[in-house]
Amino acid sequence: MELIRGLHNLRPRHRGCAATIGNFDGVHLGHQAVLGQLSERAAVLNLPVAVITFEPQPREYFTPDLAPPRLTRFREKVEALSRFGVNQILCLRFDDRLAGLPPDGFIRRILLDGLGVKYLVVGDDFHFGREREGTFQMLVDAGEAHDFQVVNMHTFDIDHARVSSTRIREALSAGDFAMAESLLGRPYRMSGRVAHGDKRGRTIGFPTANIFLHRSATPLQGVFAVEMFGIKGEPHQGVANIGTRPTVDGTRTLLEVHLFDFDAEIYGCHVQVNFLHRLRAEQRFDSFEALKQQISVDAKQAREFFKN
Repeated sequence: MELIRGLHNLRPRHRGCAATIGNFDGVHLGHQAVLGQLSERAAVLNLPVAVITFEPQPREYFTPDLAPPRLTRFREKVEALSRFGVNQILCLRFDDRLAGLPPDGFIRRILLDGLGVKYLVVGDDFHFGREREGTFQMLVDAGEAHDFQVVNMHTFDIDHARVSSTRIREALSAGDFAMAESLLGRPYRMSGRVAHGDKRGRTIGFPTANIFLHRSATPLQGVFAVEMFGIKGEPHQGVANIGTRPTVDGTRTLLEVHLFDFDAEIYGCHVQVNFLHRLRAEQRFDSFEALKQQISVDAKQAREFFKN
């Protein structure tokens, strides 16, 4: 799979594709259904599959303080898309210039001159271009004028409700990891590289793998039973905290994972952490000793979760 950052990096070899447009946050079962629909048609037409996406996401650009936390950061999204038959991702920087592009300019510059799209799948409520003036019907009309087909993606429902990133965030917030997994098609996970921390955990018998999340907001906060992948002997069970570590006056959101019965050096390893069960919210303790006692309780509860 090829990642293309910006229109200026498009080459003649990228022209002619079956494409879709969206944020694809989480790459959930609804997204996977779209990609499956796109891949089937692309195979018939002998075309590569392309995904057009944006950084930052439009809501993060227009209302950064109100934008919901991402389910997947950009690297995680790219890795997930690569597993579902995507041949190329065109990532466009969402800025004043792109936000102000009129709908006909969007169609001309990106779909026609840029990618030479032959088949396009979008939702029938899809809007694009300046002030969201562009509509599904405008794309259909452009397709008829320029010889590319436009179809609307099928709504993918589970339990009589549409699968969406918002619904997954709600499930995670409620600690309903079974529902989140049913909507994602896999357990909810975060990934990152294990970094050196302040090493306070090892002084109280609970060494942790510290993972910086590289995101402005996270859909999870608290303490969880988890499994870690990406290191020898996977999966490894453990207990994890996501938060700012108020007991030690932390400010940056961090994922800390204590693995059970594990003592290998894994600094620098890129790991994936699956979240399976919520134990409690993050809280501030009056002393480091009180924190140690609570971590002991957390670890015991997580072990009981895995045992049962």
